[in-house]
Amino acid sequence: MGALTGKYAVVTGAGRGIGAAIAKRFITENAAGVAILDYDGDAANAFASAAGGNHTVAVACDVSDRESVRAAFERIREAFGRVDILVNNAGITRDAIYHKMTDEQWDAVINVNLGGVHNCCRQVVAGMRERGYGKIVNISSSSAYGNVGQANYAATKAGLIGFTKTLAKELGGKNVTVNAVAPGMIDTDMVKTIPEPVLNAFIAASPAKRLGTPEEVAGAVLFLSCGDSAYVNGVVLDVNGGLFT
Repeated sequence: MGALTGKYAVVTGAGRGIGAAIAKRFITENAAGVAILDYDGDAANAFASAAGGNHTVAVACDVSDRESVRAAFERIREAFGRVDILVNNAGITRDAIYHKMTDEQWDAVINVNLGGVHNCCRQVVAGMRERGYGKIVNISSSSAYGNVGQANYAATKAGLIGFTKTLAKELGGKNVTVNAVAPGMIDTDMVKTIPEPVLNAFIAASPAKRLGTPEEVAGAVLFLSCGDSAYVNGVVLDVNGGLFT
């Protein structure tokens, strides 16, 4: 314990699922403060209340809306003074076969999953450069390699990989690392929307023969957020049980 002692972190989409597991792990590792950002303000507040103490601040935020993000990070800076770690986890799906996908489905996923990461990074990069320290972890997905019915989602998660590697090159000289984690089939509410026969086929094809857990993803994110990964920059860490290699 204590890998994040003295560090202030922001986790988006932290009201539930993978984001909540990441935030909990950060608190366990003695982070000085963790900001819980979520579109669902009630979920963010419930998490912060359960966590207790002075280590969390809950902020309702629509990451696709720049003004909402600006206001959220202003509140975070007032509470913490700075952001050392940003985990861009917020994401949505609006699945459909491409020829049936509406413009609204396309735009919603692009704006949250890719635009939201841009909006949040804009709020922390300048400060990280100035202080000469920072950790940014973007949550991609194994869907980045293509998945039927997810042209919009796959495009955003593949885009995050390119974005991650570019920022890693631009910020590495300032002691700011930018990495990505690409989960496979993880036991979350999002995965539970997949038709059971399709989900079972993925499980059967996996060498692990099971779904992953949010806590297993959180462990990977912790590594990329702490000092142990000081010389790790621009990588995509797959957490998929060996399904995609």
